[in-house]
Amino acid sequence: MSNEPITVEARIGAPISKVWNCWTSPEHIVKWNAASDDWHCPSASNDLRVGGKLVSRMEARDGSVGFDFVATYVDVQPESLLVYEIEDGRPVTVSFESVDGGTLVKETFTPENTYPLEMQRAGWQSILDRFKGHVEGEA
Repeated sequence: MSNEPITVEARIGAPISKVWNCWTSPEHIVKWNAASDDWHCPSASNDLRVGGKLVSRMEARDGSVGFDFVATYVDVQPESLLVYEIEDGRPVTVSFESVDGGTLVKETFTPENTYPLEMQRAGWQSILDRFKGHVEGEA
């Protein structure tokens, strides 16, 4: 079953250089990369180059379940665009655009076939909203 791509977005009140740094630096990724408060990202690594891998460990805080999110970059344009392929072959595109008052981040992904589309959209949007809160809360 093939699904239409889903796009989530957030307007972040920070300059693009700060937004990019918080999105791509492992020390920041572990602070925002979770869909809800009962999950967390205890570790992350990011080899930010074409062919490089993004790896983030996602775990329930109670230790009941966890998985590694692994993706390989196919395009890296600093402070502008990231394109990667998740291990299961699905593409993800993340764009960064300077707008009045900050940066617009748009993330487009192809949904998988296990969970309902709205649940996937809500989960990815929640992570992006947490990212926005992290960036705007950083001094």
